[in-house]
Amino acid sequence: MTVLIKGGTVVNAEQSFQADVLCQDGVITAVGKSLDTPKGATVVDAGGQYVMPGGIDPHTHMQLPFMGTVASEDFYTGTAAGLAGGTTMIIDFVIPNPQQNIMDAYRQWREWAEKSVSDYSFHVAVTWWDDTVYEDMGTLVRDHGVNSFKHFMAYKGAIMADDEILVNSFSRALELGAIPTVHAENGELVFRLQQELYDKGITGPEGHPLSRPPEVEGEAANRAIRIAEVLRVPLYVVHNSCRQSLEAITRARNEGQRVFGEVLAGHLLIDDSVYRDPDFEAAAAHVMSPPFRSKENQEALWHGLQSGNLQTTATDHCCFCADQKAAGKDDFRLIPNGTAGIENRMEVLWHHGVGTGRLTMNEFVKVTSTNAAQIFNIYPRKGCVSIGADADIVVWDPAASKTISAKTHHQNIDYNIFEGMTVTGCASHTISRGHVVYANGKLDVERGAGRYVDRPPFAPYYDALKIQAKQAEPVAVRR
Repeated sequence: MTVLIKGGTVVNAEQSFQADVLCQDGVITAVGKSLDTPKGATVVDAGGQYVMPGGIDPHTHMQLPFMGTVASEDFYTGTAAGLAGGTTMIIDFVIPNPQQNIMDAYRQWREWAEKSVSDYSFHVAVTWWDDTVYEDMGTLVRDHGVNSFKHFMAYKGAIMADDEILVNSFSRALELGAIPTVHAENGELVFRLQQELYDKGITGPEGHPLSRPPEVEGEAANRAIRIAEVLRVPLYVVHNSCRQSLEAITRARNEGQRVFGEVLAGHLLIDDSVYRDPDFEAAAAHVMSPPFRSKENQEALWHGLQSGNLQTTATDHCCFCADQKAAGKDDFRLIPNGTAGIENRMEVLWHHGVGTGRLTMNEFVKVTSTNAAQIFNIYPRKGCVSIGADADIVVWDPAASKTISAKTHHQNIDYNIFEGMTVTGCASHTISRGHVVYANGKLDVERGAGRYVDRPPFAPYYDALKIQAKQAEPVAVRR
């Protein structure tokens, strides 16, 4: 298919300029003024609009088996909803059960993802450790294009990785040229606080944030960062929700450590008052980990994004409907953790970021697409509008306005955490691999059209790190 996007302003992370964009056979083949229209091409009029690289959501959980149920959003509906909001690629998570063979889990997730309508890739979680995990990490990097491994520091008794697992897995990641990522919450403290609150008779959703205070997140983030410092391996900290974890990242970066931070759109815009809603369904709909925080933490996160100490924005898109959340009606510990957001991430960030002057258009592209592509080593194939890049593009209408609602969204969930929010600035067209898949409010997607994206290891940089680590080893003294 050939698509010509005419008359728009191309906005990349580093510059903006007026140009037409020609897409052929899934790739951008020309960027320039007044391009000729090839015979039979589909023409998209981008006059008065911005032409940007499609969004990359580096943190989603489609079809996730979790807390006794399975997320309501699968890879078909979830990636379709993403396209409606301008997101053209996701990086989801393979999460093996404790003692489950990692390759078996990986193959299961790949099978589930075959129905995706946009491109996708996977982080793989390390939830336990033995020699087979060590070997399978190597297989995933060498043969399957995985260059990131996730570690949950929370969820004691289930998928929590203790310090021994972190040290073993971080060390193996360095050997392979892969980057470790962490969900930073002190699982021992969370478990203790949950029990104490429940014993005091606090059983509703309000107990959720009380059992996971910011200090619990800050401690875990700092611990993971210091382990990574000792081992000399870079680190990516997912869904930072509070000042304490941001401060740990900022301090490490100021000391020269290679640490990256992610923030969710929801954590930038929603505060913890939602957990005190007397309507159980409304309060439970917001239960996710880490929880939504106070407004003071929101402001700190915005500053982290503006300063560059937080580099990426994500959603942790993990949908559970009201009947699933009801499992925790009498015990907040049993409410499935997760909220939606893949369809609305880019529009709420544009409205509250670019629209308020917090972010420039180019910074918006950085935090919604380019930085993720660079951190996870798929740039410039993804994350920019340039010749040779994949034709994953969003045409953005800065004047378009909409009111977000579960009644009209494409996400397979009965609640929207941004319900009733009116935003200005939305996708008018989304192009995925050179096909117009969303145009003026209508989706036109093909089940299974999405492709798995290999992400190569970071060999040159990591080779230098391993040399530094070797030089830092103590020298034996002969007496």
